[in-house]
Amino acid sequence: MRAPTSARLGADFSKLWTASAVSNLGDGITLAAGPLLVASLTSDPALVAGAVFAQQLPWLLFALVSGAYADRLDRRRLIVAVNLLRALVLAALAGAVAAGMAALPVVYLAFFLLGVGETLADTAAAALLPAVVPQDRLAAANARLMATFTVVNQFLAKPVGAGLFAVAAALPFGVDAVSFAVAAAIVATVRPVPAQPYGNGGGLRAEIAAGLRWLWRHRLMRTLTVSMGLANVMFGAAFSVFVLYARERLGLSEVGYGLLLTTFGVGGLAGTGLAAWLQARFGATALLRAGLLVEAGTHAALAAVTAPWAAAAVLVVFGIHAMVWGVIAATLRQRAVPAGLLGRVGSVNALFDVGGAALGALVGGLIAHTLTITAPYWIAAAVMAAIAATAWRPLAEARSL
Repeated sequence: MRAPTSARLGADFSKLWTASAVSNLGDGITLAAGPLLVASLTSDPALVAGAVFAQQLPWLLFALVSGAYADRLDRRRLIVAVNLLRALVLAALAGAVAAGMAALPVVYLAFFLLGVGETLADTAAAALLPAVVPQDRLAAANARLMATFTVVNQFLAKPVGAGLFAVAAALPFGVDAVSFAVAAAIVATVRPVPAQPYGNGGGLRAEIAAGLRWLWRHRLMRTLTVSMGLANVMFGAAFSVFVLYARERLGLSEVGYGLLLTTFGVGGLAGTGLAAWLQARFGATALLRAGLLVEAGTHAALAAVTAPWAAAAVLVVFGIHAMVWGVIAATLRQRAVPAGLLGRVGSVNALFDVGGAALGALVGGLIAHTLTITAPYWIAAAVMAAIAATAWRPLAEARSL
C-alpha cells in the first residue's frame, strides 16, 4: 500500500499544509466579504478599488525589508507571531463592523495592516518550505499547497464569505480572526530549522542588495519575476472592480458574485491536478509561454461577454493557467535560489507580483471611473499580448532546471 502524499512529504509539511488550509479558509471568506463591505459603504469604483490597493500597498513598501527579515529570523516563529497579530486586527475589524463604526478609513487601515502581516508571513512560509521537504518532492509539495489554496480559498470559502456577510456583516471577519489564531498554533509545532546565511552582514540595505543582484543576474528568474509582475498590474487593474463588473455587467446578486468567484477554484483545482502531467507532456517552457497567452485571452473575453456562464467558463480556464504557472514558477525558484537567499529573492518576486497587482488596482479603479467598467479588461488584453512577445525567448531557459 502506498503512503499518503502528505506522509511522504514529511510530518512538518503536513503541519504547514494544515495551517495553510485553515488560514486560507479565513482568507477566502474575507476576500469575498471585504469587497461587499466596501461596496455597502460606497458605489464609487475608485473607492472600491482603493480597499484592494490598501491591502496590497504594503508589498510595495515593505516586501524587500520583509524578505531580508525572513532570511535573518527563525521563519517558523515569524509566521506564528504575524498570524497572531493578524488575528487581532481582524477581531478589531469585526468589532468595528458590529458596532457600526467601520467607516472607509477604518476598513482601509485594517486591510493595510493585514497586508503588512502578509508580506512577512507569506515570504517566510515560501522560504521555509524547501527546508522541510526534499528537493525531489518540491513540485509535489507546491502542487499540494496550491490545490489546497484553490479548493479552500477559491472554491469553498468565497460563497461562505458572501453568505456570512449576508447573515451579519461582522461575522466573516470574526471567522477569519479565529482561522489565523488556529494556524499560528499549528505552525508553532513545526520543528525549528537552522539558518543558512547567504550574503548576510553589512546591514539591512546590503542584505537586500545581495538578493536583488542575484535575481537580476539570473535571466530566467528575472524574466519570470518581471513578466508576471507586469501581468499582475494588468490583472489588478481588471479585477479591482470585479465586484462592480459582476453586478453591473453580468447582473449578479451578492451570492451570485460569490459563486462566480468559485470558478477560479474549479479551474485552479484542475490546474494543480494537471500540472505534473502537462509539464511532463509539454515541458515548462511551453506551459509558461502558453500561460501568458491565456492571460491576454482572459481579459479580452471578459471584456466581450455579458452572460454569467460565459464569464464563468473564461475564469475556469484562467484558474487552470494560474495554478500550472504557479507550480512551475515556484518549483523553478526553489531549485535555483540558494537557501539563505530564498526570503530575499522571494520578496522581490512578491514585490513585482502583489505590488504589481496593487498598482493595477489603483489604475483600474480610475480607468473604470473615467471610462467604462470593461475598459480595464480591454487595456489589460493588449498589454499582455506585448508581454508575451517580449518574454517568449528568455523562457526557453526553463528547460534546463
